[in-house]
Amino acid sequence: MASPRFWSFAAENEGNNSNQNPGTPRAWCQAAQKFTGGIGSKLCALLSTGEGEKAANLAAKQEGSTLETCSCKELCTCSKNNIDFSVLYSTDLLPASDGDTATMAFLQEVMDILLSYIVNTFDRSTKVIDFHYPNELLQANNWELTDEPETLDDILLNCRSTMKYAIKTGHPRYFNQLSTGLDMVGLAADWLTSTANTNMFTYEIAPVFVLMEYVTLKKMREMIGWPDGSGDGIFSPGGAISNMYAMLVARYKMFPEVKEKGMSAVPRLVAFTSEHSHFSIKKGAAALGIGTDSVILVKVDDRGKMIPSDLERRIIEAKQKGYVPFFVSATAGTTVYGAFDPLIAIADVCKKHKVWMHVDGAWGGGLLMSRKHRWKLNGVERANSVTWNPHKMMSVPLQCSALLVREEGLMQNCNQMHACYLFQQDKHYDLSYDTGDKALQCGRHVDIFKLWLMWKAKGTIGFEAQIDKCLELSEYLYNKIKNREGYEMVFNEKPQHTNVCFWYLPPSLRYVEDKEERLRRLSKVAPVIKTRMMEYGTTMVSYQPQGDKVNFFRMVISNPAAAFEDIDFLIDEIERLGQDL
Repeated sequence: MASPRFWSFAAENEGNNSNQNPGTPRAWCQAAQKFTGGIGSKLCALLSTGEGEKAANLAAKQEGSTLETCSCKELCTCSKNNIDFSVLYSTDLLPASDGDTATMAFLQEVMDILLSYIVNTFDRSTKVIDFHYPNELLQANNWELTDEPETLDDILLNCRSTMKYAIKTGHPRYFNQLSTGLDMVGLAADWLTSTANTNMFTYEIAPVFVLMEYVTLKKMREMIGWPDGSGDGIFSPGGAISNMYAMLVARYKMFPEVKEKGMSAVPRLVAFTSEHSHFSIKKGAAALGIGTDSVILVKVDDRGKMIPSDLERRIIEAKQKGYVPFFVSATAGTTVYGAFDPLIAIADVCKKHKVWMHVDGAWGGGLLMSRKHRWKLNGVERANSVTWNPHKMMSVPLQCSALLVREEGLMQNCNQMHACYLFQQDKHYDLSYDTGDKALQCGRHVDIFKLWLMWKAKGTIGFEAQIDKCLELSEYLYNKIKNREGYEMVFNEKPQHTNVCFWYLPPSLRYVEDKEERLRRLSKVAPVIKTRMMEYGTTMVSYQPQGDKVNFFRMVISNPAAAFEDIDFLIDEIERLGQDL
């Protein structure tokens, strides 16, 4: 079982003593004292002041106050140096001669801003969003770039303004996107990654990160079910690119000559995906020159799952027209409904017609970590490729997306260009660790460290507990509203994933008999409530239409900080904001 402290930022029930909540200023203050260079004392003072004092302190900083700091290595309260940022510029920081003191002081100020933001993120009394319309933000702040440099005091003010208007995506009441949460270990890893500031294309400049990527991708392939974790893979800039990689490799597998000769050398290719699949499948087809018209949409059932018999019917039709089916993308966790396509039946169709089977598990792949829920991906081990985004259900900081490929060496053969200034063949180490030539990118960001470090910190059982908790919360929401007055479910089944889709009907709409009038008015409810949520800053939930269904709320839960009390709050808030519509 996971440690009882695993859910430290999410109260399990309403009876918890708020004085013992690790999110309270006292607990944070105690933790903050461990920071060196005076950061802890300043953070503690910030947390202990009232709102008026905070505003006064901020105003003083903006007018050009001095910061007392020192270069001591240990926890220290001495004041050796007065740093006036209003007369300093970036050229006074390292690597400038004698720039170490100014650099430490500047970075400590930045750390204060970051730590304050983190504390506020987990404070339920703070706003999720301080919303302003674009013209208001443009008028209230100077975002324009100038020829002359600004002082470090101005730079710090820009940092504070940026974080002031940033959306608190780790806030317990932020449910707007599939990627939510703010993990402390992942955040630390992201800071360290930026400090290392290296590239992932060769072992010689990223030895540790390359090895981490190797072992992590192997572990992910093992969890998919490929024997001994065999195969290949790469981290890419998001699920859309991972899906495009899959399509690219599938095309190369069937027609390797396309790499040199282009699309004119191959017949008309067609791909298949469900009506509820992610738009990135069409986008990838457009980018690869296959064309969006060559992506054939397969019917789904009422729950949003692909119908395998319709897939086979459409493959046969395409063959009869002289087209060549080369790629089927099944979805494990659709974006809106959270549906899992029947992978075993789809795999049977793909095997019969010799078509590459891809599983877009960007949203649902994380359920492979859960012994309770991984059955929803039964058959994924038969896929030729899988997209899996740890930055979604696993709450790894953005961005972190992996494409896993069952056949080893295929990505390398598909994408390599043998750039001799990077991939020299006479290096003194195993060249298989120079992974850059199998990527479309040359420069590739280090996305692995935050996932690897979080996995070390949580263990697989920690991720499992986190994911199970999110699914438990979604079921709690579903059970609370399915028979509640004023709510209507988009589909009448328990959610497969954390997606809970519903309409809220204000009192004025509950007895309208004219169907067209009811739908017309209902379509406006979710947008207005969402607008009010953002203006009040209390919470954020997404909405959208789907097919012939007018705008409805799509509640998704991937935030480890969320608790039952936040679900209760959401229901009450929707009713408060929508009762007069």
